[in-house]
Amino acid sequence: MSKDKEVPDAPTPQYVGSAPPHPFGFVHRAVMSTHIGSRLFGTKDIDVLHQELAHVEYKKTLSALDLVSLGVGAIIGAGIFVLTGVAAREHAGPALVISFLIAGFVCALASFCYSEMASMVPASGSAYTFTYVALGEFLAWIVGWDLMLEYLVGAATVAVGWSAYLVSLIRDLTGSDTSVNVHITNAPFVWLEKGGLWKGIEVDSAHFARNYVPCGEDAAGNVEWCAPYLNLPAIAIVVAVTILLVVGIRESTRVNTFFVIVKLTAVLMFIFAGIKFIKPSNYTPFIPPNEKPKKYGVDGVFAAAVTVFFAYIGFDAVSTTAQEAKNPQRDIPIGILGSLGICTVLYVAVSAVLTGIVPYHAVPKDAPVSNAIFQAAKAAGVNLRWLTIIISFAAVAGLSSVILVMLMGQPRIFHALAKDGLMPPVFTKLHPRFKTPYVTTITTSTICAIFAGLLPVDILGNLTSVGTLFAFFFVSVSTLVLRITQPNRPRGFVIPGGKIGGYLIPTLSAVAVIVLLSQTTVASISRVFIWMAVGAIIYFSYGYRHSKRRLQNAAVTEGI
Repeated sequence: MSKDKEVPDAPTPQYVGSAPPHPFGFVHRAVMSTHIGSRLFGTKDIDVLHQELAHVEYKKTLSALDLVSLGVGAIIGAGIFVLTGVAAREHAGPALVISFLIAGFVCALASFCYSEMASMVPASGSAYTFTYVALGEFLAWIVGWDLMLEYLVGAATVAVGWSAYLVSLIRDLTGSDTSVNVHITNAPFVWLEKGGLWKGIEVDSAHFARNYVPCGEDAAGNVEWCAPYLNLPAIAIVVAVTILLVVGIRESTRVNTFFVIVKLTAVLMFIFAGIKFIKPSNYTPFIPPNEKPKKYGVDGVFAAAVTVFFAYIGFDAVSTTAQEAKNPQRDIPIGILGSLGICTVLYVAVSAVLTGIVPYHAVPKDAPVSNAIFQAAKAAGVNLRWLTIIISFAAVAGLSSVILVMLMGQPRIFHALAKDGLMPPVFTKLHPRFKTPYVTTITTSTICAIFAGLLPVDILGNLTSVGTLFAFFFVSVSTLVLRITQPNRPRGFVIPGGKIGGYLIPTLSAVAVIVLLSQTTVASISRVFIWMAVGAIIYFSYGYRHSKRRLQNAAVTEGI
C-alpha cells in the first residue's frame, strides 16, 4: 500500500434490510414482527462486520504445523494433569479411556463448525460473534456471558491444579509430607454429592459443606481432620499472572513452543515409565458396576466425559486463526483435527496407564499423574521420586502458561461486548502507560482468584465444561442456520461432506452436546443456569438499552 493512500474508515453499521429466509420460518417472522422480538433477536450483518475489519490486514503466515502446535499448546493443561484423577475415581474407573474418546468425538464435530464460522466471520468475539450474526443479540449475549464463565472458572480450575502440583513438587523436593501447611493449600469449602464422604462419614444428601482434610493421626492412630482457610498458592499464581498481563508481558512463539515441549515430555515420560507398573487386574471390571447416579456404570462413563471435556478446551484457538492460515481450506482442519488427534491419543494413553498402575478407586485426586506413578513405583520397591519431581515441575510450568492464555482471552470477550454497547465502555479502557486492558484484566482476575482460593477443582471443572458445552451448542446451531439462510456466502473453510455434511455435522454436533449435557449433574446445570440468569439481568439492566445495533436502527428509522 502506498503511503499517500489512506485506508477508508469502516462505514457506520446499518443493521437494517430484508432478512433472508429463516429455518424457523413463520415463528421467526412472528417474533421479529414485534418490537421486543426485533430488539432481542435482531442479527448483525456479516457484510458490515467485514467492512468494519476492512482496514485490518492479516498476514497469512501460519502453516498446518504451526496450527497443530498452537492447538496442542492450548489444549494440554489442567484436564490431563488434574481432572483425570477425579474422573477415574468418582465416575468412570478404567473406562476413563472411553470417556476421553466420547469427549474428543464431540469436540471434533464442534471443531468443524468453529472452523467454518471463523473463516466466514473473522472477529475476535469468537462464539459470541458467531451467535450474533445467526441467532440474534440476546442469545449472543448469553453465549458471551457463558464465555466469561469459561475463561474465569477455567483459569480458576487450572490455578487449583497448579497449586496441587506445586505442593507435590515441594513435598518431593523436601522429602516430607508435612512440609506444606494444609490450612493454606486447600479450598475451605467442598460440594458433597449424596453418598460422598465428609470426614470419613457418608452423607445422605447433596450440599455445600466446610471442607476438612486429613492432617495427621492422634495417639490412638485415628485420623485428625483440619479445616483449611484458603488455597493460597492458587490465589498467588492468579495474582502473578495478572501483574504480568497488566504490564504487557505476552507469550512469544518461542516461549509457547517451549511450554508445549515441556508438557509433552512430561506426559510421554509418565506413559513410558508407567507401562512397567501396570497390573492387568486393575482393569477389572473395566466398567465398574453402578453404585449410584453418575458413579460408575454407563452413566458414570458419560459423567466422566463431561468432566474430562475440560481437557479439550482450547482447540477453538485454532479456528480463530483462519484469516492468518496460508491455506485455510486445508490447514485449518489439519490444525484442529491434528491437535485433537494427538491430544486424544495422549489422553487415552495417560488414562490407560493411570488406571492400570493403581486401582481406580485409589487414584489420587490431587496431582494424580505424579502421585500415581510414585505410589505404583513405591509398591514395586522402586524409588521414582526424581520422575515425580520432573512431572510436577512440568505441570507447574505448563499450567502457568494455560492460566496466562485464559486470562489473556477474557479481555477480548469484554472488548467485543463493550464495542457492541452491551457492556460499559470502561471495559475497553487501556492503561495509559502499558496500553493493556487493565480494568478488565484486574476485574476478572480478582473474581478468578476468589474462585480459585475458595472452591475445589471438581466444582470448577464441571462448571467450565457445562458452560463451554452450551457455547458449542449455539455455535453448532448458528452454523446450521447460516447454511440455510446464506448458503452462497463465501466460506474460507467448508465443512467436509458437501451439502449433506454441511447440514449433518452441525446437527450431530448439537445433538452430541445435548447428550453430554443430559449426563451431567443437576447441580452443575443449575449453577450454569443461575449464571445465565445473572447475565440476563445485566443484559436487561444495561445492554438492552445501550445496544449500538438498536440505537443505530433507531437512528435510521427516524431518518437521522
